[in-house]
Amino acid sequence: MLKSQKQKDFLFDSVIYIVLFIIMLTMLYPFYYVLIASFNKGSDTLLGGVYLWPRSVTLENYKIFLEDPKWYRAFLVTVARTITGTALGLLLTSLVAYALSHRDLLFSKTYFSIIVFAMYFSGGLIPYYVVLRSIGLLNSFAVYIVPSMLNTFFLLIAISFFREIPGEMKESAHMDGAGELVIFFRIILPVSTPVLATMALFMGVGQWNSWLDSAYFVQSENLRTLTYRMMEVINKSNSPMDAIAVANSASASAGVTSFSLQVTSMVVSIVPIICVYPFLQKYFVHGIMLGSVKG
Repeated sequence: MLKSQKQKDFLFDSVIYIVLFIIMLTMLYPFYYVLIASFNKGSDTLLGGVYLWPRSVTLENYKIFLEDPKWYRAFLVTVARTITGTALGLLLTSLVAYALSHRDLLFSKTYFSIIVFAMYFSGGLIPYYVVLRSIGLLNSFAVYIVPSMLNTFFLLIAISFFREIPGEMKESAHMDGAGELVIFFRIILPVSTPVLATMALFMGVGQWNSWLDSAYFVQSENLRTLTYRMMEVINKSNSPMDAIAVANSASASAGVTSFSLQVTSMVVSIVPIICVYPFLQKYFVHGIMLGSVKG
């Protein structure tokens, strides 16, 4: 009887592993195909039949990508906005969350009501555009940074997290003459690594992948982001006239197509996130759960 039960458990576990393996393949293969397509000759990829490895290996896609000043500039703008936006967003969100985490704060319910309302409702694109224009953020690098400096979703999570920090730590610091900023930077932040790392990764990914603000609020070609350039390539590849222009361009002689440039830009945009993700992954569940379940 015990042997029969073990056989059933083994069969059940085997089916689970097979199903999970199939799901893993369906998730990973699109990324793998983009990678091999970026190292394959673009004109050869259009012929089809490239599934497991590059059939006509070339680095021309990356050469054209790196030599094009538009792509290089867009990559630098994206890196700059990601680093700056994440750092400032993390700082401001944490500061506001620490202030609102004090249970004896006057009008705290009013503040929370405003935050929740702002998180679920917005005035729409046109009022948002008018506000950005009135404060002089249109067509500037600041339009990528200032509107995203306060994240209401992570604000609520950080508030719950900070409230779980023992009050004795702050009280002892107050007795030693420390002010609120000293307590925040020297006591609160060092013990808040899980939630800060989680916030930083999600804010960074949001900044890195954002393209709507570049499309709607920026006119200068020098301020375009990498994801905007990717969308630009996709739109051009869908236009018959632009497709003909790409086919007749100098890059076509090297076998580079709009699709090969598109997948190359995807690889370039994905690699930095993949490199950062493993270092912060261990903080995800701990940071989100500790900041949201309690409180």
